Amino acid sequence: MDIKQILIQYWGYSHFRPKQEEIIQAVLEGKDTLALLPTGGGKSITYQIPALKMEGLCLVITPLIALMKDQVANLKKRKIEAIAIYSGMNAHETEIAWNQCTHGTAKFLYLSPERLSNPNFINRIPQLKINLIAVDEAHCISQWGYDFRPSYLNISELRQYLPKVPILALTATATADVVKDIQDKLQFKKHNVIWQTFNRSNLVYFVSFEEDKMGTLLRMMNKQSGSGIVYVRNRRKAAEIATFLVKNGISAVHYHAGLDGSDRDRRQADWMQGEVRIMVATNAFGMGIDKPDVRFVVHLDLPDNLEAYFQEAGRAGRDQQKAFAVLLWEKKDISELQKNFESSYPPIETIKNVYQALGNYYRLAVGSGKGESFDFDLIDFSHHYNFQPKLVYTALKFLERQFYLVLNEGVHSPTMIQIRLTGNDLYKFQVANSRYDIFIKFLLRTYSGLFDGLVRISLSQIAKSFNSEAKQVHLMLESLHKLEVINYQPEKTKPQLTYIEERLPLNDLRISPEIYKNRKAVAKNCLKTVIDYTTTANKCRNQLLLAYFGESIGARCGKCDVCLRRNNAALSELEFDYVVEIIKPILSTKRLLLDELLYEVNWDDVNNLLAAVSWLHDNDKIREDDQNRLYWNYDKN
Repeated sequence: MDIKQILIQYWGYSHFRPKQEEIIQAVLEGKDTLALLPTGGGKSITYQIPALKMEGLCLVITPLIALMKDQVANLKKRKIEAIAIYSGMNAHETEIAWNQCTHGTAKFLYLSPERLSNPNFINRIPQLKINLIAVDEAHCISQWGYDFRPSYLNISELRQYLPKVPILALTATATADVVKDIQDKLQFKKHNVIWQTFNRSNLVYFVSFEEDKMGTLLRMMNKQSGSGIVYVRNRRKAAEIATFLVKNGISAVHYHAGLDGSDRDRRQADWMQGEVRIMVATNAFGMGIDKPDVRFVVHLDLPDNLEAYFQEAGRAGRDQQKAFAVLLWEKKDISELQKNFESSYPPIETIKNVYQALGNYYRLAVGSGKGESFDFDLIDFSHHYNFQPKLVYTALKFLERQFYLVLNEGVHSPTMIQIRLTGNDLYKFQVANSRYDIFIKFLLRTYSGLFDGLVRISLSQIAKSFNSEAKQVHLMLESLHKLEVINYQPEKTKPQLTYIEERLPLNDLRISPEIYKNRKAVAKNCLKTVIDYTTTANKCRNQLLLAYFGESIGARCGKCDVCLRRNNAALSELEFDYVVEIIKPILSTKRLLLDELLYEVNWDDVNNLLAAVSWLHDNDKIREDDQNRLYWNYDKN
């Protein structure tokens, strides 16, 4: 079956999106490839289709448990076998998953980068018949990236075990430095980048200084039709703004990582299906969002970096129709951004204190804990030890970068069970333990497939049948689990914290000052680019964003807030550029009054010349000294 037939059979599409087919062909030819496709560009198909065409198993490396689950669910809907192994699974679940990969029909295995150095995985590599290594969120491997994760450096170690297997690295955003670094770190045999332009011609970028953000937001909602997303920095603000919109007659809900998993799923589904118009969210909202008719994305807080902004803004206009990416800001936003930056880099001594408290929190003895996973409640831990939650989070991220632990996001896992005893052994257990007999019979009558694998159950429904409480059902299941009759996996909604190394004595904890310094320098540069993008008033927004990602387009977009103001100068782009070419050298070498400048330029159409000078002055390209003489401002070059 050729790749287009696979596309039609499993996805129902008759044509590939731009660059997809080129990337797939490169993989089938055995070439290491870095694919840069913007958010919504269909990255997953570029590894899924070649993996289906080739014999063997595709290893997919991704840092997000939620993304693993989402991808596995989507593949299974298409009748394609896929497995995910992640922290939080117990030994029995993991063993079942490995067996499905080595002896079953699975075509895709999703792993976190941390698991690649696990001896259990390394010993199984020869049995897995891996045909492709797909690295999602590949920018995480680059020290120049905004989201560097040391665990991604483990990926290159696969080369010694799988020297002939091609690597396909995927990311939505990467600067020129990151593009090179990804290929070097993954040990590409030959550099090979296939990228789709970052230019979203249907997307209009607007940045506006507003003292009344809420009033502006409300006017925008009433003026602009269609669904939208409003991004804010914290959970409290998400709830407040959603409430504000609802009180003003606009259908809205809020979304953040602190909500119950089923609640998040329901709110996302309501928004996706058009039951709710506006989603007010933190950056926790975004994974797997492919709603085509989003007409606007509004940021009410400044993002930490342009990569995140570009991806979030890019969730508008997936249907290729006109859409808006709007950033509203005020002066205090910049100072808050700078304050957040400083608080994100606590002293090394503070990071060590958090590590020490964490071991005490879980009652881990020094030398224990390696490979163990725990539910992690950030707020509870912070209150317990009188830490600021943000300080704790950033400290844990530094510990993660030093390979001591890993913190995975909160993902909703439903309550699941599997019966471990075979028929005769189970019968003997029931006879010998009559208090469990009726309960086990009920489970067998109510749920099918309990001997084959984990099956989702409902504690509340079981409790209702026994005229009991969910807590009592939980205790019964927990007892059966301890007796090794069943495998019981309680519902999980909290983030998972996993110790990569055993708990160390505090004196043995090493945090590299050099890594600390380098990461802070990268983050500071990200901060600067966000502030520059926000405050500029004389450069096309689209050109600014594309230049950040190393792409250059000659023409202005003509639609962003900067271009619209410039268009009001009533000159064509060619005329405007010509005027600037004349004025800039003059005002760069001497200061002139307006009349003197007009005389020296000697332009036939004085009105157009005045319009151009006025625009340049309004946008701070030209300034006046205390004697009203004009000069060129190189700070705004």
